Amino acid sequence: MTVGHSPSANCLALDIGGTKAEASVVSPTGELLARERVSVAEAGHHLFDDITSLLSSLQDRFSVESLGVACAGPMARGGEWVSPLNIPQWRQFPLAAELARSTGLPTAVEGDVRAIALAEGVFGAATKLKNYASLVVSTGVGGALVLDGRLLDGDSGNGGHLGHINVVPDGRQCSCGAKGCLEAHASGWAIAEQTGASPADASPEVRHQTAVYVGRGLGTLASVLDFNHCFVAGSVALGYGDDFFTTATTTARSMATMHYSTSLVIAPSGLGDTGPLLGAALVGWRGRS
Repeated sequence: MTVGHSPSANCLALDIGGTKAEASVVSPTGELLARERVSVAEAGHHLFDDITSLLSSLQDRFSVESLGVACAGPMARGGEWVSPLNIPQWRQFPLAAELARSTGLPTAVEGDVRAIALAEGVFGAATKLKNYASLVVSTGVGGALVLDGRLLDGDSGNGGHLGHINVVPDGRQCSCGAKGCLEAHASGWAIAEQTGASPADASPEVRHQTAVYVGRGLGTLASVLDFNHCFVAGSVALGYGDDFFTTATTTARSMATMHYSTSLVIAPSGLGDTGPLLGAALVGWRGRS
């Protein structure tokens, strides 16, 4: 997968998730020249003001020509408005226009995991693949799909919300309003609600079951959409280590039994903790092409 052109200038990159908002300046070769962040919870209703302060600080120090944003969803196409499920103070918030106004930069907005999927194909583990899924298991659970070398958009640009595939019929209430979603059972907030402790302190049994839920969801989709690779990021999945990926893959293969999906592999993202910001930069560069 390519950006659409070869970038020649630094991009101001912004990643907005349920836990933190992080900004960086990304060089055309994918080097992160600086990183700054704010806590979403601590910022509260001042979140946008705190984000613009971060961006202004970076603009003062570096030359940039565009702003690319990776934001939790759902959202209108292009970030005309965003309503992240885990940022309740933002409902139909006009993110793209407000950021363009505050920074004076051409601004492009994309879903956070959709941006990571772009980065996985350019800088990460999927550089030689045309079909794969991306998943983030962190505070929430987000996803994206690349099929035939193209990021799957859907009618509204929200295609790939894998966190909202049902893995437990009539299960726990999800933040989206449905019951039994993958996010309602495998996300950081769901694990904390169920155990009364940080996901990092979860028992081996909880960690195993979380991996089973992830495998169940991905295995359900693999035969339908004909992909054999899923790359997973996020503090919960990566923090649970190799056993998580082994269990998730085994579970997924038990469900993806068509001959073309039996080699399904669920593996760690190849991007480390740089994926969201690299993805945001790709969104910014793509918006300029």
